[in-house]
Amino acid sequence: MKTNELIIVQTAAADQDEAEKIATLLVSQKLAACVQMLPIQSCYRWKGKVVHDSEVLLLIKTRSDLYEELEAAILETHSYEVPEIVQVPIERGSANYLQWIVASTRKEA
Repeated sequence: MKTNELIIVQTAAADQDEAEKIATLLVSQKLAACVQMLPIQSCYRWKGKVVHDSEVLLLIKTRSDLYEELEAAILETHSYEVPEIVQVPIERGSANYLQWIVASTRKEA
C-alpha cells in the first residue's frame, strides 16, 4: 500500500462520551487503526449565530479506500446535524507505523 492511500479523518464530537462511542465503533469494525481524542474549544457560525463550544476532536488513522464506509458510520452515530468530517492525506510517516495502520484495518478484498 502506498503512503498516499493512508489518511487521517478529522471530526469533532459534542463530548467525551460521544467521542469514545464513535472511536470504539470505528476501531472495533476495523474502519480505523487508531483514534486520538483531544479536548478542544471551537468557535463557529451556526444558524446565524457565533457559537463557542467545548468539543472533543477525533483524529482517525485509516486507509482511503475505507473513507465512505467510515463516513457513513460517523454520520449514523454522530449527534450533530452537520458534523465535521474531513479527510487529510498522510504524505509521509514512519514505515512501521504506516504498516501498522494497514495491518489494523480491514483487509482488501
